[in-house]
Amino acid sequence: MIVAIKNTFAEIGETTLFAKRFFKEVFIPPYETKEFLKQCYVIGYKSLPLVAITGFIMGLVLTLQSRPTLVKFGAESWLPGMVALSLIREIAPVITALICAGKISSGIGAELGSMKVTEQIDAMEVSAVNPYNYLVVTRVLACTLMVPLLVFFADAVGIIGGYVGINIHGDVNFYRFLTQIIQSLEFLDLFPATIKTFFFGFFIGMIGCYKGFNASNGTESVGQAANSAVVTASLSIFIIDMVAVQITDLFF
Repeated sequence: MIVAIKNTFAEIGETTLFAKRFFKEVFIPPYETKEFLKQCYVIGYKSLPLVAITGFIMGLVLTLQSRPTLVKFGAESWLPGMVALSLIREIAPVITALICAGKISSGIGAELGSMKVTEQIDAMEVSAVNPYNYLVVTRVLACTLMVPLLVFFADAVGIIGGYVGINIHGDVNFYRFLTQIIQSLEFLDLFPATIKTFFFGFFIGMIGCYKGFNASNGTESVGQAANSAVVTASLSIFIIDMVAVQITDLFF
C-alpha cells in the first residue's frame, strides 16, 4: 500500500515536470505548424461522427427521461431550458471529454509508445529533430484547441436531439424551442463550462503524450501505455470537473 502511494506521487511529480517542459518548449522555434494542423484534423475532424451520435443521443434521452416528471408538476414548458442548461453546463462537456479520453488519449499513448519501443524517438534526436516539440507540443496544443470545439458541436447536436425528443410527444416549433433556450441561458452558464473544456483537452493530450513518451522497452508496454492513458485521463476529467464546480459555486 505504501509503495503504491509512493509510486503514485512519484508519477505525479514526473508528469508535472513533463508538463513544465511543455510550457518551455511551446515558445521555442521551430514551430511545427504542419504537424499541428494534421493533429487538429485527426483529433477534431475524425472525432465528429462519434461526438455527433453521442450528443444527439444525450439530448434525446435526457428530454425523454425528464419530460414525465415535469409534466406531473405542470412545468413542461421548462423542458427546453432545462435540457439546454444540463447539456451545456455539465453533461456535454464531461461526456465528450470522456469520449476523447478513450479515443484520443489512448491513440496518442499507443502511437508514441510504439515509436518509443521501436526507437523512432531516439532516431529523431540523432537526426537533430526535437522529438518533444514535434510529437508532444503539437498533440497537446491540438487537443487543447479541438476538445472545446467538439464540446460546442456536441452542445448543438444535443439541442437538436432534445428538439426531436420533445416532438415525439408533442408539436413544438423549432423557433419557439430555440427562443426558450436562449431566454433560459446566461453568460455565467456558458463561461465556466467553456473554460473547463480547455483544461479537459490539455490534460487529455498531456497524459496521453506522457504515457506514450515514457513507455518502457517491449511491445507489451504499448498496450499498457494506452490503457493507463485512458484511465488516468478519465480520472483527471472528473477531478477537474469537481474543482471547476466548486470554483464556480464560490465565485459565481
